[in-house]
Amino acid sequence: MKKALIVGINHYDHVPPLFGCVNDAHEVKAALERNSDGTVNFSTKLLTSDGSESSITRSDLRKNIQELFEGDSDCALLFFAGHGCLDSTGGYIIASDAESGDEGVPLNDVVTFANQSNARNRLIILDSCHSGIVGNRSGCMQTAEITEGVTILTASTANQYSSEENGSGIFTQLFVDALCGAASNLVGEITPGSIYAHIDQSLGPWEQRPVFKTNVTRFFSLRTVQPPIALPDLQRITELFPTPGFEFQLDPSFEPESDEPNTKNTERFAVLQRMNRVNLVTPIDTIHMYHAAMSGKSCKLTVLGEHYRKLVKNGMI
Repeated sequence: MKKALIVGINHYDHVPPLFGCVNDAHEVKAALERNSDGTVNFSTKLLTSDGSESSITRSDLRKNIQELFEGDSDCALLFFAGHGCLDSTGGYIIASDAESGDEGVPLNDVVTFANQSNARNRLIILDSCHSGIVGNRSGCMQTAEITEGVTILTASTANQYSSEENGSGIFTQLFVDALCGAASNLVGEITPGSIYAHIDQSLGPWEQRPVFKTNVTRFFSLRTVQPPIALPDLQRITELFPTPGFEFQLDPSFEPESDEPNTKNTERFAVLQRMNRVNLVTPIDTIHMYHAAMSGKSCKLTVLGEHYRKLVKNGMI
């Protein structure tokens, strides 16, 4: 069982409102609830505030976060979009009723709930200003204290603001894109590490910088999507390339539009072309697979291809 608490707060009683957080929460909920094939993924609880009638108090926010990390689920995920604050004692996420930053929920409390949880994987995702301080030891900005199984992903560093653009947080836009497939590996798995890599590569060095902290021995999949290459095709990589550095010899019979195509060869060539499209295979001494076949050249695995060949050979895919 995987469960997620998703919080988006636009309305604040005493501080300036925000405008994209509620929409961000709905987008994250939609992405997490089901995998791309429609199967159930996360059981979600949504807390949003876009007006005084839906105000979220500090006590409600803290209580729901504490309840999220209770139990022994496979994964407990917290997503928060709203105001954040930093003072000399640490960071806070701010509920609707706060009159000042230090009236929010301390990030130290959030991390304590996660550290003490029996959930197998605990993930804290914050799209709020100064959120990068979460997990740091009190009084020490350079040292994080998180127990095994905890992962933290934040929109910005401890000293940065989290920006909104076109009615949505920039960080959350990229997070949702990653969940929808932009951070998928070749078997359709999306992990916290691949999500961070996608966000990191999408933000320039002068923009807000995401922060990633983790203490895990193995990444888990947050969501699965349709893989860019079918699994049966991927598993044929050891058949077509039985040894490291193997060069697969081609000739015109592999190309279906040649004068004398061979059915067996054209079928294998179709698989090789699909591998080429996802950067597993590359032709030698030419640019296109078609030209490699027509001119009797060879193709070989890329570095990525060799990696997946080892995974298939070792029974890991």
